[in-house]
Amino acid sequence: MSSATPVPTSAPARRLPLAGVLRVGRPSEIWFKPALSVVAAIAPPNLTLLALGRLDLAMYTMAGSLCALYAHNRPYAARAGTLARVVLGMLGGLAVALVAASLTASAAVLVTVGALLAAAQKVLCDAARVGPPGNVVLTFVSSASLFAPQTLGQVPGHLALAAATGAWAWLVCMAPALVRPHGPERRATAHALKAAAAYADTDGTGEGHARTRAAGYAAVHAAWQSLLATDARSRTRRGLERLVVRAEVALAAPTEADAGRLRAWARSLRGTGPVPQAGLPRAAADELLGVDAARPLWTRLGPLTPLALRTALGCALAGYASLALGIGRPYWALVTAASLYQANIALTWSRAVQRVVGNAVGVLVFAAIVPLAHLGQTALVLCCLAFSFGAELLISRNYWLGSVCVTPMALLITEFAGQQKAGELVTERVVDTVVGAVVGFVAAVAVTNRRAGDRVEHALTTADQARERAARLLAEPDSDPAALDAARRGLAVALIDLRATADAAAGEWWQRALPQERVVLTEQSGHRTLAATVRRQGLLPDRGAGTENETEDVRP
Repeated sequence: MSSATPVPTSAPARRLPLAGVLRVGRPSEIWFKPALSVVAAIAPPNLTLLALGRLDLAMYTMAGSLCALYAHNRPYAARAGTLARVVLGMLGGLAVALVAASLTASAAVLVTVGALLAAAQKVLCDAARVGPPGNVVLTFVSSASLFAPQTLGQVPGHLALAAATGAWAWLVCMAPALVRPHGPERRATAHALKAAAAYADTDGTGEGHARTRAAGYAAVHAAWQSLLATDARSRTRRGLERLVVRAEVALAAPTEADAGRLRAWARSLRGTGPVPQAGLPRAAADELLGVDAARPLWTRLGPLTPLALRTALGCALAGYASLALGIGRPYWALVTAASLYQANIALTWSRAVQRVVGNAVGVLVFAAIVPLAHLGQTALVLCCLAFSFGAELLISRNYWLGSVCVTPMALLITEFAGQQKAGELVTERVVDTVVGAVVGFVAAVAVTNRRAGDRVEHALTTADQARERAARLLAEPDSDPAALDAARRGLAVALIDLRATADAAAGEWWQRALPQERVVLTEQSGHRTLAATVRRQGLLPDRGAGTENETEDVRP
């Protein structure tokens, strides 16, 4: 174990930052994939309903079509299962909402059902790690459906519409596999190489090197998870595995890495060309197994209990407050509250600010565009498609920018069943947004997460044990290469988890001071051990070898 004594050098974070909350970043490298997919998933069903004169049913087709926003960063083998589960989850929430709407007209009861659904959706999405947009779309669908006029006899037909469009969304998202079957794995590997190159540029000591190193290891771990998502070890996958190992080695020994070559390898992974040859020692190339650190779903539910309580309480109180103010659409306040909850209080505050600003600008955009949308139902559908594309274009730059498009799109959806007074819609949306954000954040502060410090201690213990295991193998003159490789990757995963756990805990309130000094010391000793293992394994690159033109015939 580490000899460092835990030193509580940091008090619980109580500052609520404003600087940087609205800063616009770079767009996601694959922003166009969810953007084009959601347009392709929405357009045919809505245009069909338009031709049939039944645009009032668009709310149910939109429920299935919006599933096209998910899983674009996953390999196609894993994407198929993830999308299927998202569609089933959407159908489950929609079914509960429609049945509840048909059985009671009590707005308070419906808000309660919506809050419980939102909490379940939040926990399950986070535990299953479905990725963006997480629970927000599912909560939007189920919450809006709670307040749609409904009878029990209509429920099967409405669910059938959502199921059909959900299946269509699944096909839309899986279609690119016919053209570029290894695209997600290639992108994940390229990202790991670029992140490792960024750390190599710091020589392991430059400004911000610790954060750059953490980002690099997170990218490498994500690349391994992408490669491990399929059982088939094709020649393409073996080539990508070697490149990920090269990224790992660069992170462990940045002063001996060639950042230019790493970036050249990353560039060569674009398109469908051959995978570059990393030139690993033969013994190492035969032992590429990666590390699958995924824990069973049920083991990830426990730590999410405070998040579930925050979501249920915040959504319920936001809905009740909206009802008390006489707003006709309390589900807007409920969805606003559900969208806030992040890993800690600090991040939740940032999301609240982004949500309020984005929605405020979004209602102004809606007010400006509504005369065009009211020209006819065709214009209404086209405006909705344009905003759905714009939302995905902007949301990866900052959440508030995406909300600028999401807000008018949501308001336009309410008009599928008939035109409404624009001024009334705008007023209600602004009030519900403010109510949802304020009440939701207060609920997040009220429900404490005192176990965050315990999780840091557990992550420290795990990292110390992983380092000791690697050190023992290094001390053996004839240690098993496969065991040493597994120990190295296990230590890397433990350090990734430690950094993520410490960052999440640092943004929580009402807890004991965190052992920040011990975290830093554990990270430093762990990374020194990682560097020693790559030297022992003979994985350091030959800086005199070829560059980006060095490839092997490994086609996708």
